Amino acid sequence: MAEIAYELGNSLYINLTNRCTNACEFCIRKTEKGVGYDLWLDREPDTREIIAALKEKDPLKYEEVVFCGYGEPLLRIKEVVEVARWLKEIGVKKVRINTNGLANRYHGRNILPELKGLVDIISISLNAQDAETYQKVSRSRYGQEAYAEVLKFIEESKKYIPEVVVTVVRWEGVDVEEAKKVAERMGVKLRVREFYGN
Repeated sequence: MAEIAYELGNSLYINLTNRCTNACEFCIRKTEKGVGYDLWLDREPDTREIIAALKEKDPLKYEEVVFCGYGEPLLRIKEVVEVARWLKEIGVKKVRINTNGLANRYHGRNILPELKGLVDIISISLNAQDAETYQKVSRSRYGQEAYAEVLKFIEESKKYIPEVVVTVVRWEGVDVEEAKKVAERMGVKLRVREFYGN
């Protein structure tokens, strides 16, 4: 059985789904080693199974608990909300979500109000400085419209989540300096991720 809860450093990660609306060129799923755990789920765990897996690891031992596996966690917004609520109830101080920023488009509604008070940090994959580069790198099912959707999601996140961070991976065609300017204009932090290959 694949790992539902796994640790990296002083963070505990939650692997909810292997589904994603993007097929990024640099995705860790394409690397031989991945993150050192088997994260390929035979089926998606329900809320009860996710909480049971977290209890085994004792979430209170970690600096933060992060929704991030081999897929886009916010495709499963109901489970994210239920598990995040439980984490806050038991006293977890910091809950983070790593997302591609396309959940509102996927669900056809604004899901961010549901995360208010439950999520402390959201890390959104900006991935590029413009729509054309974004699509080359991210290969989103939403095509050229995807980048604008991500920008809207970033703006909306600021209303509901205390800390909003955007990320780009150093990759051919990605202009990190221009991406920094996009982040600055939006008033959010930018984190540059290095690609280490496989």
